[in-house]
Amino acid sequence: MSIKKRELITAFSRAICEGNAAIFAGAGLSRASGYVDWRELLKPLACAIDLNITEENDLISVAQYYRNARGNRGTINQTIIDEFTKDVQDNPNVEIITRLPIFTYWTTNYDTLIEDNIKRANRKPDVKSEYEQLANVIKDRDAIVYKMHGDVANPAHAVLTKYDYEMYEQRRPLFRTVLKGDLISKTFLFIGFSFEDPNLAYILSQIHTLLGEDIRDHYCFFRRVQRCDFKSDEAYGYAKAKQNYREEDLKKYGIQICFVDEYNEITEILHEIEKAILRKNIFISGSANEFSAPWSREAANCFASRLASALIEKDYKITSGFGLGIGSSIINGALDVIYSSKYRHIDEHLCLRPFPLEYSDPIEKKLRHTQYRTSMINENGIAIFIFGNKDVNGEIVNAEGCREEFELAVQNDLIVIPVGATGYMAKELLDFVKSNPKQFQYLQNHFDDLQNQSDIDELINLIITIVEDQQLI
Repeated sequence: MSIKKRELITAFSRAICEGNAAIFAGAGLSRASGYVDWRELLKPLACAIDLNITEENDLISVAQYYRNARGNRGTINQTIIDEFTKDVQDNPNVEIITRLPIFTYWTTNYDTLIEDNIKRANRKPDVKSEYEQLANVIKDRDAIVYKMHGDVANPAHAVLTKYDYEMYEQRRPLFRTVLKGDLISKTFLFIGFSFEDPNLAYILSQIHTLLGEDIRDHYCFFRRVQRCDFKSDEAYGYAKAKQNYREEDLKKYGIQICFVDEYNEITEILHEIEKAILRKNIFISGSANEFSAPWSREAANCFASRLASALIEKDYKITSGFGLGIGSSIINGALDVIYSSKYRHIDEHLCLRPFPLEYSDPIEKKLRHTQYRTSMINENGIAIFIFGNKDVNGEIVNAEGCREEFELAVQNDLIVIPVGATGYMAKELLDFVKSNPKQFQYLQNHFDDLQNQSDIDELINLIITIVEDQQLI
């Protein structure tokens, strides 16, 4: 029985949160960008030696036949360079998996899509395409990318022919060992991978021999065989039976298949995984220069501190822009729990994003602050709004920055929780939410309490309830 989409989303999202997730990317992932897959790469080479690539299943032998016929691999190397240095289009699947807080990526691809997109996500990759690099560590790396078949920058070392596979252990020692360790200790999501690679088959069989049924579950995507793909019922029935046998075979290695009817469903699933991860990250927006009944300064700071503590206790990560008047209380509440029960893992539970220094040009200031807010909002899945006032030339006004953060949160599909009971901009935002109940259905049963509840314990419990209800894992 194949795995359901929701089960995959839950299981892999949980693995990411626990720091045990890994991605394995095959040629199918890069193909959506405009790169060729293995069969297309070999097509002109096969044609040159009078072979029809559509009739061939043993592709590594085809590559070897071409190498034998030419007496060298110069043309093979040039073909790799030509095909994997082309300008390509954006690939949403690559963008999502490289934004996710995953540390380990494996690929059989020669292209640089994964490491390039990790950089675009403002993360630092450590790329291992040669075995000598395995012992080195790049400082401040955010992800490690194992290119077990080589890189387009060094095509002479790329694994492609039958001989390359036969010599793999001597030419690329330890890659199999490292992958074996990761497959034992991490949960993999295979994307664009056909499971026809001899190296992976060898490693999976070794793990199965050593551990038997005591292996981790891993996940992959397969497009379900469909009748419209075939000219006859017989051909369809054969392909369907073969796919069923393939599914049963992969299960014994812990590979659980999630079937999709169309490849765009994979993008939707990855979006759901990203959404599930982001909803563990909570942005608290607010500032307070003035405090009015029933909120004294002491009560407001107590509420902010205890709210942060309660969220950290539930294993959420808080992002704070260090809002005037309450920012320090949020931080203190978070740190109290982190230092007492979270093994002092500050970065796992608290992200401080104080705003940049003032700019002399007000237009540039507004532009920079909007860019900064956008970046901050995009790292979270839930936003809580409390208080929201500031002093402008001696007059207390509602904080427009808080409103901008709310608008950005809504635009980016965050769950928003304006705590109108704290007054000021938070109340104004709740009034807007109440006037658009269909857009914010998840708050409909809580409007009155968000507006009127002033008991700190009850208000915190209400917020926690809303947050918990919106979790996807």
